[in-house]
Amino acid sequence: MFCAVSSYLLWGILPLYWHLLSFVSPLHILSFRIIFSLFFVSLVLLLGRNTAWLRLFADPKKRLLAMLSGLIISFNWGLYIWAVNNGHTIESSLGYYINPLISILLGLIIFKEKLNRLQWVAFVFAALGVLIITLLSGTIPWISLALAVSFGLYGLIKKKLSASSLESLGAETLAAIPIGIALLVFPLHGLGDLSGLSPLAWAALASCGIVTALPLYLFGQGAKLLPLSTVGFLQFLQPTVMFLMGVAVLKEPFPARNFAAFGFIWASVIIYSVSLRKRG
Repeated sequence: MFCAVSSYLLWGILPLYWHLLSFVSPLHILSFRIIFSLFFVSLVLLLGRNTAWLRLFADPKKRLLAMLSGLIISFNWGLYIWAVNNGHTIESSLGYYINPLISILLGLIIFKEKLNRLQWVAFVFAALGVLIITLLSGTIPWISLALAVSFGLYGLIKKKLSASSLESLGAETLAAIPIGIALLVFPLHGLGDLSGLSPLAWAALASCGIVTALPLYLFGQGAKLLPLSTVGFLQFLQPTVMFLMGVAVLKEPFPARNFAAFGFIWASVIIYSVSLRKRG
């Protein structure tokens, strides 16, 4: 329980870390996250004499899955970093609230899984919440939906990859390393120059590897021992902490009308959690 709760709390306060790195562009942060996640995770795995993650690339199917997973998580990381550093932390939290329901939908479509009655109700409530936000704001919450769908697809591919959390992260970041290097070697116009950064700034950027891997490791340790229903409920700690960070710390605007939409989302979270506990 300590490991699982710690992992979700660390993920929840990540927006503060990305804001700390806002002295460089989101794409540069993404680059450092890919490169130093690979460095840190591969170091841990190799020190533990674990080479299973490298052998994944010997299997053509798993190599393709690792490459797809690397591309999708790079997109998800990049969008998330850009969103929280441009005043969209609350909208990002909405994405991670509805992500489990996107995963349910993917399971329904791809694996022909069946939903119980409560899960259908939870899905309908979440859809109503998104619809209300769209109608009240006049725009589709594309950041929320893109984060939810990309992370849902990422989880789907990880399920097929059949590797531990750190092993799959090592394989994914190895597959994505050309993206990370390209963003440094061939920077896009307007990204800025990194040559004038202080040693402290470089250290903060290099910490992306630990910041990425530590909560993932803690989650893996907790998920091994906890019931599915408990993990399913705890996962909503992350978007809840993100939401509070956005409102209370980062002072992002949250119009009163949004409470109606988030009310449906929060209701769907409660119903979904109850459905897991009933199944457990």
